Amino acid sequence: MNSDINVYLGRDKTGIMRKRALLLRKGCSFEISSSSASEDLGCRRGDFSRKHYGSVELLISSDADGAIQRAGRFRVENGSSDEPMDYTPGIWRRTDVHLENPEYHTRWFFKYFLGKVHQNYIGTDAEKNPFYLSVVLSDQNNQRVPQYRAILWRKTGTLKISLPYSPTKTLSVKSILSAMNLDRFEKGPREILNPEIQKDLLVLEEQEGSVNFKFGVLYAKDGQLTDDEMFSNETGSESFDKFINLLGDTISLQGWAGYRGGLDTKNDTTGMNSIYTVYQGHELMFHVSTMLPYSKENKQQVERKRHIGNDIVTIVFQFQEGEDTSPSFKPSMIRSHFTHIFALVRYNSQNDSYRLKIFSEESVPLFGPPLPSPPVFTDHQEFRDFLLVKLINGEKATLETPTFAQKRQRTLDMLIRSLYQDLIPDLHKVPFSPQNMLNRRSFSDVLPESPKSARKKEEARQAEFVRIGQALKLKTIVRGDAPTSLVTTGLCRKEPWESQSFCSTFSYETVCADSWGQSLLVATEAAGVMMIDDAQVLPPVQVFDKTMVVKQMHVLEPQDLLITRTDKGKDARLYVFRLNMLKRGLEERQLVRTKCDSRENKLEKTKGCHLYSINTHHGSELRIVAAIRNKLLLITRKQPRPDGMGTLGATTDSPVDQFQYIREICLCETPVVMALVDGPTGENDNMICVAYKHQFDLINESTGDAYRLHHVDANRVNFVAAIDVYEDGEAGLLLCYNYICSYKRVCPFNGSTPMIQSNASDFHFSWNQMPNAIVCAFPYILAFTTDSIEIRLVVNGNLVYTAVVPELQLTASRSDIYFVSSAPVNSASNCSSRDTSSQSSPQTPTGYEMPVFPSPLGDGEAQCKHIFKIPLSNLVGRSIERPLKSPLVNKVVTGLTAQVPAGPLMQGASHTLSLSRMEIKEIASRTRKELLGETPRLECTYTPLTTHTHT
Repeated sequence: MNSDINVYLGRDKTGIMRKRALLLRKGCSFEISSSSASEDLGCRRGDFSRKHYGSVELLISSDADGAIQRAGRFRVENGSSDEPMDYTPGIWRRTDVHLENPEYHTRWFFKYFLGKVHQNYIGTDAEKNPFYLSVVLSDQNNQRVPQYRAILWRKTGTLKISLPYSPTKTLSVKSILSAMNLDRFEKGPREILNPEIQKDLLVLEEQEGSVNFKFGVLYAKDGQLTDDEMFSNETGSESFDKFINLLGDTISLQGWAGYRGGLDTKNDTTGMNSIYTVYQGHELMFHVSTMLPYSKENKQQVERKRHIGNDIVTIVFQFQEGEDTSPSFKPSMIRSHFTHIFALVRYNSQNDSYRLKIFSEESVPLFGPPLPSPPVFTDHQEFRDFLLVKLINGEKATLETPTFAQKRQRTLDMLIRSLYQDLIPDLHKVPFSPQNMLNRRSFSDVLPESPKSARKKEEARQAEFVRIGQALKLKTIVRGDAPTSLVTTGLCRKEPWESQSFCSTFSYETVCADSWGQSLLVATEAAGVMMIDDAQVLPPVQVFDKTMVVKQMHVLEPQDLLITRTDKGKDARLYVFRLNMLKRGLEERQLVRTKCDSRENKLEKTKGCHLYSINTHHGSELRIVAAIRNKLLLITRKQPRPDGMGTLGATTDSPVDQFQYIREICLCETPVVMALVDGPTGENDNMICVAYKHQFDLINESTGDAYRLHHVDANRVNFVAAIDVYEDGEAGLLLCYNYICSYKRVCPFNGSTPMIQSNASDFHFSWNQMPNAIVCAFPYILAFTTDSIEIRLVVNGNLVYTAVVPELQLTASRSDIYFVSSAPVNSASNCSSRDTSSQSSPQTPTGYEMPVFPSPLGDGEAQCKHIFKIPLSNLVGRSIERPLKSPLVNKVVTGLTAQVPAGPLMQGASHTLSLSRMEIKEIASRTRKELLGETPRLECTYTPLTTHTHT
């Protein structure tokens, strides 16, 4: 049963929903809510503010003698609700805490390539810069979703993409590089056959940063203002001891075999003990000031500063008794060398709570999670989770600052060129022999045909390839440098993007859909437009027959409108319907509407329309732009009459007469993607974003003038979407094409050229798989591909999760998100705590033995698709008044009460504070046995509705 039924039958604090549900049981009716849709869209598409992540301030402080300390520009996050602000912070939830770009998502070579048969290639681009390409064929989490994974290694960094697998079409190296926007070469790629190349490529991947972290912890007494005073605290306090014990376990450094974070584990020169923990697979070592050596003769405590002052992230702990009277901490109080982020933790003994404040240098990119408002934590376990994730994300973000990025690029360039120089002699060896590292074949298929005479040699080479790779993998795990994040935790929590079953079986291919109340209006090719009720008590009801071939639709409940685009041959056009009239027809069991019945509902000037777009962001005036080849037709809905008679009071069946044609705009090309952008005033500054050929342009609605917004530098362009996102009241656009998503701030102003220029808030990132559709649900942006949902953060593009969803198709997303998939409704293994895809995936086959992946359908099974729903309220993290009544609700009143679940939703299992070294060794031992095939893998018993995995 859909959990949203809980919402409108008894979980509303005001009791209004209970009263309405009672009216339903008595057979009464009431109007559909007209205010929720705009609220939904506002949450889904924007308004967001980077002020959730603090604001940049110039910080200056003075020491005890009054001398001015050095100034610095820091982004200050305090999450405080008692300071003036022009935004309403979102409601913080525990599920909002995510590791960004976690290793089990990003360390592809270790996870998917190392120890498995795969292909590696070397080449040089048009600028004579060497590059490497690694390709593997694998099955996503053993979910019958075979795909190619490819990694391109260049001096500027690595690019990772997934490509669909076809048993009838062999993928070539050239096509893979073209998908990565690398089409020109100085020398064509050649295959590297020596298995030792795996060791070198693993070193390249490790340049992305360590999987383990060291953080400084500095104890500050009340009233201390300088770093010398803070570092000179010989011992801590009871509250400080309580805090560091919350962070992790006290371990003895003598003979310590785990991650040591630069501490001496032989001679006790850096102290006898330290604080250590394992969090989501990361080993964390804390450099605690009171545990590092103390010197009475050295006032500056150089030994302590040598560690804490060189940590990227430092925690400053202050004790607070009652009212906060201690001086405000500023990073300039500490003359650190490399510390870029400070986390100020103040413990209040009266209410046993922690208050958190974050200082980040201005150059550090935004990172989450944003602090709650107020930033006070009374649940210590929640505080620990939040703090550790914030620290880990902060250090990762710091590595993207120019200082670290340039250093990493120089190192990567040096390693790639050095490896290339080692391989140059093999480039000139002719003919090819097994002793050569390189295969002379250029632009070969990824899975080349092998002659029968070479089969035994090839099998022997692949066996050695796998043996060396698995040994290297095991060595990396035992050394503690492996990205084994989820293998070492017991978390099993429900994530906000997890779906629920909406319709367990749907036998038609869907074209498009949109939500209507709690029901779904679905357009199909074979059966016209169907209404599916959320309660699933009645079978789908036909609204239009198959003569109405609907390709696009929008249900606008506040305007009592249904807008559709039909497209069949040359007779494509727009239709508009009153929702009340359709609802009346459903209630009175009238005949299904046909295309002939809808003649009065077509907008005449829209004949030949192949695409349309509407404004969706709190606009007072509904605007429609219809694309007819290279012509844009601007249509608006007339304002309501002065006497207050709205659209719901109209008596005519068709609302066509309410629309008026404003103007036509001619373009140089036929648009593929369109989006309407509301200007700040709404008068002569509304814009239309169009995508065609190799560019995104902005069109002024009033003048028709076009301005170049973004040029796409690629041979082939697959435009996906342009999504309007409003940041602090100013328009912005998420431009999605190929594997790229680029955010552009747009500030149009009245009657003139929009300000299109580089902005500090602009950014771009790459998806791992080419999207077919994009949905923005702040704080998340979701990419829907052919077999996965990739979830990232809108504010910085960082990846947080990838869900495997076989045969995926997004159908509706204007409010709640609906998608169709062949995934079973009660599929196992969607536990966010466990990396189930660490199970052995099929090895890349040789050319003479192509893979036989299991078919998504068993023998004799019929094609069966399921419709799933991701509630918007789960994603956006705020309470939204949902539409209470679907058009079919009067017909299913008798079945509502029995369908309400009796208890609350399943809660995620609690997780342990940390893991001992013995447990880590046990994990390494189990991993070794798994690699050698000596023991079965453990299975997670949590069984949500949609199959996911980390990729």
